[in-house]
Amino acid sequence: MKNLLSIIGLVVSASCFCQNNMKSFSWPNNEKLAVSLSYDDALDSQLDNAIHHLNEYHIKASFYIVPSSKTVFDRLQEWRDIALQGHELGNHSVYHPCRASLPGREWVKSHKDLDHYTLAQIKEELITANTILHAIDGKIERTFTPPCLDSLIAGKNYIPKIANMFIAIKGQGIEDGFSHLWAPSAVTGKDLIKYIEESNRKYKMVNIIFHGIGGDYLSVSNNAHKELLQFLSNNKEDYRVDTFMNLMKYTEAITHQNKSK
Repeated sequence: MKNLLSIIGLVVSASCFCQNNMKSFSWPNNEKLAVSLSYDDALDSQLDNAIHHLNEYHIKASFYIVPSSKTVFDRLQEWRDIALQGHELGNHSVYHPCRASLPGREWVKSHKDLDHYTLAQIKEELITANTILHAIDGKIERTFTPPCLDSLIAGKNYIPKIANMFIAIKGQGIEDGFSHLWAPSAVTGKDLIKYIEESNRKYKMVNIIFHGIGGDYLSVSNNAHKELLQFLSNNKEDYRVDTFMNLMKYTEAITHQNKSK
């Protein structure tokens, strides 16, 4: 798979891109802001609610699924359908390992504790996840969101070691002036819309990471979710809403274009 060339505001080379190209960068049709909507962990409420809202407003999004989830096993055809509808299935590992040593991580099970992982172990798990995702949607290229946005194994950042497996990786170096990441829960539609409007003046792109929609955990209500989608749908001239994969491919193309000048 092709090497990671430009992960804007998210990993490795982000700050370099932003320093050199932030002022001149623009999205097609002069949209003010790109919006990546993603949904983590393969939750039932995403299939019961989120996907129907997205399709109602003709908005494409990214779903970072965990193949070991019971929801993937029980509702596999629905995940296949999501990919066929033009949404992205992204890598979120097989078992969702997070660092149990961090505050508030009592819920992390011992066999899923990233603090006890090795680099070889996480590499193997991500390769396995990519293989399973390929079996679901037939695609080769993939993006990755690290579980809990954790990036350290034995005190060292493992992201650069696995970067060549993906087109893009979320959650690293996000405060760089180009893009920003937010994982909202228990917020209103007005809160979500306000975040988008205020980001116009600060960034070129925002990544909103949802979990539960109208259920499950870290939830956003159905009404709040639909209010955001309706706002984005009503303001297409200002906001470029697409899968994380598609947005990153565009920034990569612009990077190559600028380098060739």
